[in-house]
Amino acid sequence: MRVCFRSSVQPALMDEYRRRHAAVWPEMLHALKEAGWHNYSLFLGEDGLLVGYVECDDFDAVRARMALTEVNARWQAEMATLFEDSGQAPDEGFQVLEEVFNLDSQLASQPSAG
Repeated sequence: MRVCFRSSVQPALMDEYRRRHAAVWPEMLHALKEAGWHNYSLFLGEDGLLVGYVECDDFDAVRARMALTEVNARWQAEMATLFEDSGQAPDEGFQVLEEVFNLDSQLASQPSAG
């Protein structure tokens, strides 16, 4: 499944957010991969809007697997101060967005030409 989610980075701290994500801890990268996060990307808007995209078998399951890792707890604690709602771990504040269009899905449902 494809999952897109949004969150908000404090605009004044966007440079720090970029700096930290330019060198994510190797153990965090491996934990994400082992937990089933694939083709995972984050996009940051000029106003602090953060949009994430990930492919996985089950979003709740891959989040739950990450929640069991010690490195994720440390990473979330490090990142929490950069987000608008720092009262919770950043990965607990993700707002999942509904997919309303996918080119490949619509092309696959088209009758074949010819």
